[in-house]
Amino acid sequence: LDVAELQKELDKSQNVFPENPSVWVKDLAGYLNYKLQAPRSDPALSQHAHDYPYCLVSKELKNVIRSLLGKASGVLELFFDHCIYTMLQELDKSPEPGWGGRADGRTDVALSDPCSPQYLELLRSHQNRPAKCLTILWALGQAGFADLAEGLRVWLGVMLPVLGIKALSPYAVAYLDRLLMMHPNLTKGFGMIGPKDFFPLLDFAFMPNNSLSPSPGARPLCTGAAGHARLLVPRGEAGLGAGCEPVLCSLQLLASMSQCLSVDPLSFSVWRQLYTKHLSQSSLLLNHLLESWDSSSRKVRQALQETVRSFAVTNEELAARGPGAEQDVAACETACKALLRKMKGRGFPWSRLLLVLLIFAAGFLLHDVRTHGSLQASASARVLRSSGILSASQHAWHKASHYALEGYRWLERTLPACCSRAAAVLQPTLQLLWAKMGELALHLGEQCSARLSWAWDRLPWLLEWVR
Repeated sequence: LDVAELQKELDKSQNVFPENPSVWVKDLAGYLNYKLQAPRSDPALSQHAHDYPYCLVSKELKNVIRSLLGKASGVLELFFDHCIYTMLQELDKSPEPGWGGRADGRTDVALSDPCSPQYLELLRSHQNRPAKCLTILWALGQAGFADLAEGLRVWLGVMLPVLGIKALSPYAVAYLDRLLMMHPNLTKGFGMIGPKDFFPLLDFAFMPNNSLSPSPGARPLCTGAAGHARLLVPRGEAGLGAGCEPVLCSLQLLASMSQCLSVDPLSFSVWRQLYTKHLSQSSLLLNHLLESWDSSSRKVRQALQETVRSFAVTNEELAARGPGAEQDVAACETACKALLRKMKGRGFPWSRLLLVLLIFAAGFLLHDVRTHGSLQASASARVLRSSGILSASQHAWHKASHYALEGYRWLERTLPACCSRAAAVLQPTLQLLWAKMGELALHLGEQCSARLSWAWDRLPWLLEWVR
């Protein structure tokens, strides 16, 4: 693509239609569509970077596009609509669609209103054409990669309504996953999705026979649940028994619930209230906490200790009532006993044993010295002499003293010479610095004296003015 030729065409368009910037941007899109042909591929470009194909554009071409869009800022929303309709038309007529609409739409999409009702209507009108719907969703979703809050607004307004459509829901969930992974600071999106919006998504994610594929599944929908931890616990208890994917969904939901327990300690009280109603789900969560015991924090372990003891008492009461949910009660009882053993068995106390041994050795040595009158006459000294430990330690001490003395003598010989050399090298610089500091102090003193005399001369006038 010849950037100079493109600039020439754009200049011509601006000269012919100086008052119609919509023509300028449409000419830009038309030129790019004509020059940038590409083979037909996935309309959502899921195998490429989020800013593809705009990321492949040269710096010169980007400057041309941005410059023109800056001049036509008043018609960008109309231009965005034009790009979408152009891409939809290309899907109908051309075996090799152009990249112009995608490149331009990627540039200015953040300036348009992606949640306008017209786009939902456009999706409904093409609901039997998944490729067109994915193209529309791709274009609208570009806003989120620059602004997390805008991306969540697009997702709630445009992609949430299509979650029930099997051909579109994988892209909607994958978009949310990519959006949350791209933005390291998720606090910018706080407040966009509250419990009212989040829990229906959670129910949909773990609902059996939903339209989600197992791979993108529920993980992105569960992200951020810790903000409403104590509200998620009852939903999670119910979700574990909903008949969802036993391996994928249950593990994801268990991980989310354990995170909630670590974030909000009041979640334990909610769990205790719901325990008897969700015994089978509680056994799954207890076993999950047992498996992840080594990675859990001390705070969680302390809070869990009280909860498990409460569950143990409840298990005894349920078992005493007679037949009912014996299998669930037995599973919970087994998990509670295993957790209680984990809590009690903290490993061998090596540190305490070492402390006891040190105290015992010190006490024995003091008693030995006191009994024999001196350290030299004590039994401990005799044992050290007979075993050779005393002579070895004395030899090591003499060696260390000798080398320390040699080092001190070396410093005594070399340090004065080094200091004199350093003084000879640094003395001129230090003298110059001292002189400059003296001049600076003298200058500051003169300035302060002048300011004080000026203030003293103006003081009578100031007092008279105040009166």
